[in-house]
Amino acid sequence: MPVNALFSFLIKKRLQQINLFRDNPHEAQLEVFHHLVRSARHTEWGKRHEYGTVREPDTFRERVPLQDYNDVRPYVERMRQGEQNLLWPTDVKWFAKSSGTTQDRSKFIPVTREALEDCHYKGGKDLIALHYEQFPQSKLFMGMSMVVGGSSTIERLRPDAYAGDLSAIIIRNLPIWVEFRRTPAIEVALMDKWEEKIEQMARETMREDVRCIAGVPSWTLVILRRILELTGKRHMLEVWPNLELFMHGGVSFRPYRDQFAALFPSPTMNYLESYNASEGYFAIQDRHGADDLLLMLDYGIFFEFMPLDQVGRERPETKLLHEVEVGRQYALVVSTNAGLWRYVPGDTVRFTSVRPYRIQVSGRTRSFINAFGEELIVENADRAIETACRAHDAIVREYTAGPIHQSATGRGGHEWIIEFERSPRDLDAFIATMDASLREVNSDYDAKRTGDRLLARPVVHAVPAGTFHEWMKRRGKLGGQHKVPRLANDRSYLEQLLPQTVP
Repeated sequence: MPVNALFSFLIKKRLQQINLFRDNPHEAQLEVFHHLVRSARHTEWGKRHEYGTVREPDTFRERVPLQDYNDVRPYVERMRQGEQNLLWPTDVKWFAKSSGTTQDRSKFIPVTREALEDCHYKGGKDLIALHYEQFPQSKLFMGMSMVVGGSSTIERLRPDAYAGDLSAIIIRNLPIWVEFRRTPAIEVALMDKWEEKIEQMARETMREDVRCIAGVPSWTLVILRRILELTGKRHMLEVWPNLELFMHGGVSFRPYRDQFAALFPSPTMNYLESYNASEGYFAIQDRHGADDLLLMLDYGIFFEFMPLDQVGRERPETKLLHEVEVGRQYALVVSTNAGLWRYVPGDTVRFTSVRPYRIQVSGRTRSFINAFGEELIVENADRAIETACRAHDAIVREYTAGPIHQSATGRGGHEWIIEFERSPRDLDAFIATMDASLREVNSDYDAKRTGDRLLARPVVHAVPAGTFHEWMKRRGKLGGQHKVPRLANDRSYLEQLLPQTVP
């Protein structure tokens, strides 16, 4: 049986399982909950919180306080030194290194074998399964898949334990059937120096029959543009005529949608988004052309959702799956098969549907502007940029924004730094459309903008091509796992960029 036909046959069983938790979401989550608590009852954490007598989620929520990295860090430090059976019963040998806290340069998120196999790898397989469901005639496995990963720098903690980017951990532990169809070679995929890696990846992959790409949109674009420079082709389908699928995540796709449409001018090109992080794989786009994601309920993750008005309270309340409301913003809370318990990753989500449960990732609990009560989130900003680009035939490559604090006039505002791929003919008109869109999607922003009394019209600096690349390079943040920060409630990012961009 040909590879493609065999894979199509095998995914049917998995699609049945996905449909099962779509139809029975609460039962699926209760099964995950009982498995997690039962598995960890003899760990140090499980004994401390008496998991042996926990029978339902309400008791669990009463006994276990919400956790952030600073709460988990003492256990992580002990695990990095070799202690085991602290948060999870099986040995922890890998730690995903991600952006740090105010106290640490980096966080080290434990990654267990269960988390790799039943969560991260399962998510990747499900993306492909859902692609085949949408496009039954797909010939994805007749060619190669290009994986745009992060840094390969691996810190050896002890003879059998390591820390590094999640993408590097995943690539180093890939099943053989995936490795057989992946490009570039692993020594190139895991190169440390990002600019050299771009060049090597471009030169190696441009000769392959690539049919699938997986990566963060911003860094994937850098590689694709370099391939076009090297080949002299007009667009990527002249390089890879059989390309079918781009699997992306990490940042919103809205600011990049038009750029990819220009690179892949085909109505049959499929884009599937995933919502994954070092802490777990949470949701997948299960419908072609949709802008929301199906919450994956059988990956060994138990979900809770904290209303935003509870964030920062001494004893915040959370909602279980059956208690959430469509349209409301929540901070995500997860308990996982990597030993994170009631952990708050820092992401905010909004439900678009509860039959089945679908979400949109709306931002970060620390990535917003609320200097004047406007509660501007990344999702608002992405939508406004997209609207202004479509209205003025522009393409935005990158952007960031922060507050302008109140002056003697009593008014403050927002200051934006935008790098255009294609500039609008009239920047002033672009700003007006962006501002109007922000007012339309955010009533708090609209109220503060009314009559220019509290918030003035946005100030926008259009900066030269390469500005954000150089800024990320200076910060040591080049690479597939690093994203340009969109919004900040202070001027820290603006002040780093403005001296180089404003006379």
